[in-house]
Amino acid sequence: MSITGERKEALIEEFAQTKGDTGSPDVQVAILTERITNLTEHFKDHKKDNHSRRGLLKMVARRRKLLDYIKSKDVARYQALIKTLGVRR
Repeated sequence: MSITGERKEALIEEFAQTKGDTGSPDVQVAILTERITNLTEHFKDHKKDNHSRRGLLKMVARRRKLLDYIKSKDVARYQALIKTLGVRR
Protein backbone atom coordinates (compact mmCIF):
# COMPACT_ATOMS: atom_id res chain seq x y z
CA MET A 1 0.00 0.00 0.00
CA SER A 2 2.82 2.45 0.67
CA ILE A 3 5.21 3.72 -1.97
CA THR A 4 8.79 2.56 -2.25
CA GLY A 5 11.74 4.77 -1.42
CA GLU A 6 12.91 4.81 -5.01
CA ARG A 7 9.50 5.91 -6.29
CA LYS A 8 9.32 8.63 -3.64
CA GLU A 9 12.76 9.93 -4.63
CA ALA A 10 11.70 9.96 -8.29
CA LEU A 11 8.60 11.99 -7.43
CA ILE A 12 10.66 14.44 -5.39
CA GLU A 13 13.13 14.92 -8.24
CA GLU A 14 10.34 15.41 -10.77
CA PHE A 15 8.23 17.93 -8.84
CA ALA A 16 10.84 19.77 -6.73
CA GLN A 17 11.08 23.52 -7.27
CA THR A 18 14.79 23.57 -6.37
CA LYS A 19 17.38 20.88 -5.72
CA GLY A 20 16.76 19.21 -2.36
CA ASP A 21 13.21 20.51 -2.13
CA THR A 22 11.09 17.91 -0.36
CA GLY A 23 8.40 19.99 1.33
CA SER A 24 6.93 22.18 -1.37
CA PRO A 25 3.20 21.76 -1.98
CA ASP A 26 3.87 20.34 -5.47
CA VAL A 27 5.98 17.51 -4.06
CA GLN A 28 3.48 16.84 -1.28
CA VAL A 29 0.60 16.64 -3.76
CA ALA A 30 2.57 14.28 -6.01
CA ILE A 31 3.38 11.93 -3.13
CA LEU A 32 -0.20 12.01 -1.84
CA THR A 33 -1.51 11.27 -5.34
CA GLU A 34 0.75 8.22 -5.59
CA ARG A 35 -0.40 6.96 -2.18
CA ILE A 36 -4.07 7.57 -3.07
CA THR A 37 -3.65 5.63 -6.31
CA ASN A 38 -2.08 2.71 -4.46
CA LEU A 39 -4.86 2.64 -1.88
CA THR A 40 -7.51 2.80 -4.57
CA GLU A 41 -6.01 -0.35 -6.13
CA HIS A 42 -5.95 -1.97 -2.67
CA PHE A 43 -9.69 -1.37 -2.26
CA LYS A 44 -10.49 -3.24 -5.46
CA ASP A 45 -9.47 -6.45 -3.66
CA HIS A 46 -10.37 -5.49 -0.07
CA LYS A 47 -13.77 -3.88 -0.24
CA LYS A 48 -14.48 -4.02 3.50
CA ASP A 49 -11.25 -2.41 4.71
CA ASN A 50 -12.92 0.59 6.31
CA HIS A 51 -9.99 1.55 8.53
CA SER A 52 -7.78 2.17 5.51
CA ARG A 53 -10.66 3.89 3.74
CA ARG A 54 -10.72 6.51 6.48
CA GLY A 55 -7.03 7.16 5.91
CA LEU A 56 -7.70 7.48 2.19
CA LEU A 57 -10.36 10.11 2.80
CA LYS A 58 -7.97 12.06 5.02
CA MET A 59 -5.30 11.95 2.31
CA VAL A 60 -7.77 13.15 -0.32
CA ALA A 61 -8.79 16.06 1.92
CA ARG A 62 -5.15 17.00 2.58
CA ARG A 63 -4.38 16.91 -1.15
CA ARG A 64 -7.44 19.06 -1.87
CA LYS A 65 -6.27 21.67 0.66
CA LEU A 66 -2.78 21.73 -0.83
CA LEU A 67 -4.18 22.08 -4.35
CA ASP A 68 -6.41 24.95 -3.21
CA TYR A 69 -3.35 26.65 -1.71
CA ILE A 70 -1.37 26.26 -4.96
CA LYS A 71 -4.34 27.58 -6.94
CA SER A 72 -4.57 30.67 -4.73
CA LYS A 73 -0.86 31.41 -5.24
CA ASP A 74 -0.32 30.55 -8.92
CA VAL A 75 -3.11 29.35 -11.22
CA ALA A 76 -0.78 28.36 -14.07
CA ARG A 77 1.29 26.15 -11.74
CA TYR A 78 -1.93 24.59 -10.46
CA GLN A 79 -3.16 23.81 -13.97
CA ALA A 80 0.19 22.29 -14.94
CA LEU A 81 0.29 20.16 -11.79
CA ILE A 82 -3.19 18.66 -12.14
CA LYS A 83 -2.56 17.99 -15.82
CA THR A 84 0.74 16.23 -15.05
CA LEU A 85 -0.74 14.14 -12.23
CA GLY A 86 -4.02 13.44 -13.98
CA VAL A 87 -6.09 14.68 -11.05
CA ARG A 88 -9.69 15.42 -11.95
CA ARG A 89 -10.97 18.84 -11.00
